[in-house]
Parts: sequence; C-alpha cells; structure tokens
Amino acid sequence: MPTSDEDPWSPPDGSWASSAARRRNMQAIRSRDTKPERLIRRLVHAQGLRYRVSAKPLPDLRRTADMVFRPAKVAVFIDGCYWHGCPKHYVPPKTNPGYWSDKVARNVERDRDTNQQLIDAGWTVLRFWEHDSPEACADQIIVAVSRLRRSRNKS
Repeated sequence: MPTSDEDPWSPPDGSWASSAARRRNMQAIRSRDTKPERLIRRLVHAQGLRYRVSAKPLPDLRRTADMVFRPAKVAVFIDGCYWHGCPKHYVPPKTNPGYWSDKVARNVERDRDTNQQLIDAGWTVLRFWEHDSPEACADQIIVAVSRLRRSRNKS
C-alpha cells in the first residue's frame, strides 16, 4: 500500500508498465463488453437467441468465450484487431515492441489452442474481428446456432 507521499498511480516494483500514464491506459482497456460485442449481442438477442456472456464453454478450459450457446455447443469470440493480431489492421507497437509483439503472438497461439480444444470437444467455434460488420456476424451466429439446435433436436 503506498504511503501518503507516494504516487498512487506509480507502477509497482517490477511492473512492466513503462510509466504511470501507460499503466492507467492499460488498466482502462476493456476485456469484455466492448462496443463490437454489445452490438452483436443486441442483434442476436433481438432474434430471440439466448446465450451466456463471457462464459467458459468447457469447465476445465481456463478461457472464456464472448458468447456461449451451451445446448447448441457454439462458442463465439469477437477479437480485437490489436490484441489478436488482425492480418489487416495489426500495427506493431513503437513503444516496448519486444514485449507487446510477443504478447500478441502468445494471444494468437492461445486462440488457436482454444479453437482446437473446443473443436475436439465437439463445439463449433465462430471468430470475428472487431472491424467485421455486426449485422454479418449476427447473421452467421443465428444461422449456425439455429442449424445446430435443429440437428441436435432431431437426434
């Protein structure tokens, strides 16, 4: 706990944050309920589909999907262009490039691993970029969930 003389925004000892301003900036970045996520959820919900938000598709998987349709076994991810290395929009950082480029590379690898684990468990994985049209994303989700629900109900 900082004493009254210390700056409460100063990075803790050993922190990777390069400055107090950078630390505040990084803490403000949303990991869930981003604008693209909210737009897509609103469109899907308006079509009568219900889902879990920021939920683990598999109990033993220490990762969450942005939207989870459990009965249909569909996991939806809406990935940010910077954090997930979008091939169209990712721009390598100018500040501390080694750290951030490695972090993004680890995120991409974790995304691939997550996809594989879910597919191996019988799930359908839908991934979208934050720049994708919310309407197009919602349409794909609705089609996939509806199709999978019908096929599971026939079995």
